[in-house]
Amino acid sequence: MDHLNEFPKRDKNQTIEGRAEAAFRSLLARSNDFLLQASDHRDYGTDCQIEVVDHGHVTNVRLHVQLKGTERALNSGGSISVEIYRSNLNYLLMHRYSFYVCYHLPTDSLWICTADSVLRQYEHDKRNWSEQETLTVRFVEPLTVERLGALAALAKLDAISSRDKRVGQLTARAEDVSNVVRNALPDLHVPEDDRLAFNLIAKLYDNGADELISAAFEKFASVLGPAHPAMGLCYMAEINLGMAGKSRFVDRIEDGIAHLTSELEMGRCQTGSLYYSIGNGFTALGKEVDAIDAYQNALRHLSPADNAELLAQCSKNIGSSFQKLGEEEKAVGYYRDALRLSPHLGEAHYALGSYFHRAGQYEEALAHLDKVVFPSHSLGKISSVVRQRINVLFNLRDGKHAFREINGLLGEAGNEVWIWPWCAGQVASFGRTSVENAGLATAFWERYLKAHPDSSDGKRELLLSKLYRRARGQDIGRSYAQFEMEFQAIIEQVDVDAVAFLWDRLGHWAQDEENWAAAERCFRKAYELEGGHYGYCLGTALNFLDRYEESLPILISQAEEIQPDDMSWFQVARAYENLKRISECVDAYRKVISLNPKYDLAWFNLGGVHWNSGDREEASRVWKSAVERFPDHELTSKLRSDPLPFCR
Repeated sequence: MDHLNEFPKRDKNQTIEGRAEAAFRSLLARSNDFLLQASDHRDYGTDCQIEVVDHGHVTNVRLHVQLKGTERALNSGGSISVEIYRSNLNYLLMHRYSFYVCYHLPTDSLWICTADSVLRQYEHDKRNWSEQETLTVRFVEPLTVERLGALAALAKLDAISSRDKRVGQLTARAEDVSNVVRNALPDLHVPEDDRLAFNLIAKLYDNGADELISAAFEKFASVLGPAHPAMGLCYMAEINLGMAGKSRFVDRIEDGIAHLTSELEMGRCQTGSLYYSIGNGFTALGKEVDAIDAYQNALRHLSPADNAELLAQCSKNIGSSFQKLGEEEKAVGYYRDALRLSPHLGEAHYALGSYFHRAGQYEEALAHLDKVVFPSHSLGKISSVVRQRINVLFNLRDGKHAFREINGLLGEAGNEVWIWPWCAGQVASFGRTSVENAGLATAFWERYLKAHPDSSDGKRELLLSKLYRRARGQDIGRSYAQFEMEFQAIIEQVDVDAVAFLWDRLGHWAQDEENWAAAERCFRKAYELEGGHYGYCLGTALNFLDRYEESLPILISQAEEIQPDDMSWFQVARAYENLKRISECVDAYRKVISLNPKYDLAWFNLGGVHWNSGDREEASRVWKSAVERFPDHELTSKLRSDPLPFCR
């Protein structure tokens, strides 16, 4: 019966794999950062999935692990080599931070090598490894509970970042998705290797990628640890953002000052540069007195021969701090010091240009703003210069170049939400200060309404720019009747608080063409909406339509309460005159003359009222005064050709 005792022999590899799995499970059991979530029985490339645990909470953040085991002796350098199929590496690379674990039986130890490290090694090799069937994984790092903890923190942060970007897209309105995607920062993959992470930070910082560094700040901290010297670059990136008003993390800036101060105490970096960065940190926190103290310490440690540019920037920053403290004269002195050290320093030219802009010295402001050149990654500084240039150019009455700057700025409107409303505010303020500006403003508002078709302000300003141009003699390519049709189509879409003035402007167009019926309709609309001074135009139109009973109460209200000037009293006098209320008419004309002795028609009309009422002597007296005052007036010539009124 011995043949029945012949059983299958266990494969040696199965024994090794079993011990490897047991060792890995034991390590996981000692870790508070991972739990074994699944074993892959159909092993195409991973043996198990482990899930990140965050303070006792499961997260569904999973890493894929391939287990290996070997009885081979260590390599001469103390590493371990294991062969894998290249397709197995491809399989693991489908998920971030996947890694290999090797159990070394002779030393009863676990080792780790990430899939990223294997890829990086072969990509930097000169050989064409992509055609190889097998690859060698070289394990150089022991796998510990602490190493698992660091990997868990990095994987969790990476997953949260990816999730938040996805949620941002999912919850955005359909019309906003393109902007959300366009403005989103790249999802930076931070290497789990501290040396590689350091190199990545250094390159990003040199290229001014402060926002990207800030977004990945916690990832870098999880790889490097908060005390690593490379974290100084992360802190300085956050400080740069704070100085530009773009940081949301005051605590990081405070920690950054502490980190840089510790570097200063340890003497690991150049003293002057550290004081400069500390000063920037205080500036970002709004602590300008502390910032000035740090910058002045930097000046004492910097040499003009070696650090002229940094000295200049430091002087400029001291000036900015003094300016924020309200000491502008001191600030200007430091700005000028900065330019003596570095004549092309854009920051200093910008600061002086801004100072002269605030002071209303627009020529000087433009001279400095024209010299500002910032690198492309200067956190909104370029757009700040353009905004000031536009406003300065408008104040210098150079609308042509101001609108040219606006048109250039609008090319970025799809990326920056502030551009359209800011430009609209500038055009609304300066677009009707000249005929040339109004023509350019019309084109702007037509473009604005294509981007914002429901904008009441845009529609109002478009109508006003056209009416302004027409009132100043420019042909806008529309007759009154044609424009009135366009006006009627738009006016109902304009907010009611802006409508009265538009009706008034349209009424003046009709008045200029002596279309008094149309003028009266427009002026009445304005008067019914807001009353007040719009009554003068309505009363005048009613006078021209011989509707004196209607005009008189409106005009009296104007002359006595709202607009008590010579013109209002003149229209009151006309209404009294045509209503045959001679005594009130005479009083009204005399009121006009008392307010404005140079009002020629008031003199001639007053004489006419006396003449027509039978008071020839008073008429002659008034007319003689009128002739003496206005010898070149056409009515003077008429009176001289007919001497009867002067007879006594």
